[in-house]
Formats: sequence, C-alpha cells, structure tokens
Amino acid sequence: MKQLTTKIEINASATTVWNVLTDFDEYPQWNPFIRFASGEVKKGARLEVQLQRPGGNIMTFRPTVLVAEPEREFRWLGQLLLSGIFNGEHYFQIEPLGSDRIRFIHGEIFSGILVPFLAKSLDTKTKIGFEKMNQALKARAEI
Repeated sequence: MKQLTTKIEINASATTVWNVLTDFDEYPQWNPFIRFASGEVKKGARLEVQLQRPGGNIMTFRPTVLVAEPEREFRWLGQLLLSGIFNGEHYFQIEPLGSDRIRFIHGEIFSGILVPFLAKSLDTKTKIGFEKMNQALKARAEI
C-alpha cells in the first residue's frame, strides 16, 4: 500500500470549491490532471475519468463513488483490470478554515501487486499532477 497526500489553502467558500470540483463539464477548461470526468456525484455511482499525468498519456478509469458529501468529501475507488492488481482510492476533502477560506486535501491510497513497481512514478509524476490540479482549482475558485 502507498498513500499520496497534497494540500492547498484556497480563499473561497466550501460551497464554491465543491461546485468547481463537481462541475465535470468544465474540467477540460481548467483541470490539467483530470482532463475529463462524467457521471453522477453520488455514492455508488460509476464515473468515467480520464487522467493525464505530466508528460504522460491519457488513462481512462471507471471508478465507483464511495463518498459524495457536499462541501466536505468526494472519494472514488478505481482499479486497473481486476481488483488487487492496481487499485486507487482517490479522495478530495474540504476543511473549512473560515467563512471564505478552506484547506483542500487531495490524495490517493494505492494498493495491489503493481504498487511497488510504480512507487517512484507515483511519488513524482502523479504527485506533480495532484499539485497542478490543486493550483488550478485554487485559481478557478478564487476568481
């Protein structure tokens, strides 16, 4: 198992950040990491998500939403081929710091037999992708 966690403070309300985060139609306009997403933001729903790490190809996943708690947490579980090969529990958390300021926590818990072979790439390219998305979300929410 391996976990990546990134954080950023955003000068916007939890409602604003949640609305930007869950407006999948707008992702191609601002999101450099998740280039496309579709589906319902509700527990049990199946999404289609296209990720692009810096310098990498687009990868398509069909994760299942685990948590969709407005203005607090959005979490999904995706897997490569079969469960146990390479699973990722991707999460976005919003922590209020004031009326118009939040901490955005963006991470993923990786598990499966391929994780040790991909650990270096996860620590570099994937983490950079998370950080780029965080910065872009901040810019979009603070408009």
